[in-house]
Amino acid sequence: MLKEFYAEVDINIPFHDVDMMEIVWHGHYVKYFEIARCVLLDKIDYNYKKMRDSGYGWPVIDLRIRYVKPIFFGQTITVRAEIVEWENRLKIRYFIFDKFTRIKLTKGYSVQVAVNLETQEMCFVSPAILLSKLGVDISLCS
Repeated sequence: MLKEFYAEVDINIPFHDVDMMEIVWHGHYVKYFEIARCVLLDKIDYNYKKMRDSGYGWPVIDLRIRYVKPIFFGQTITVRAEIVEWENRLKIRYFIFDKFTRIKLTKGYSVQVAVNLETQEMCFVSPAILLSKLGVDISLCS
């Protein structure tokens, strides 16, 4: 049975991430997603360095963000990243909550695909290394 893979990280919103209304500028949400994604990839032992070393790049080809409520200077948020698809692409879903009230502030997802670094060709199925890191029985994929 496939394990559930997710990771959470807490971030205290710094002043340099906010506008004059002390609300987080919309572009910084991508950075928060990336921080959580890196924690998640470390957790499954397949971070960006290991991806590269295994011969694959994983560019983001789609990114969606739904802003539910504003995030403010000094607020502590929890960003959750969870893998929801892995067979032909890597889709990670994100939720941003207030750390203390657990009120949902933002949600979204990113989609990445494997690219063979030697040939620069996009792979139409996820490489065996990713499936192995997720505990997927590779014999079931043929």
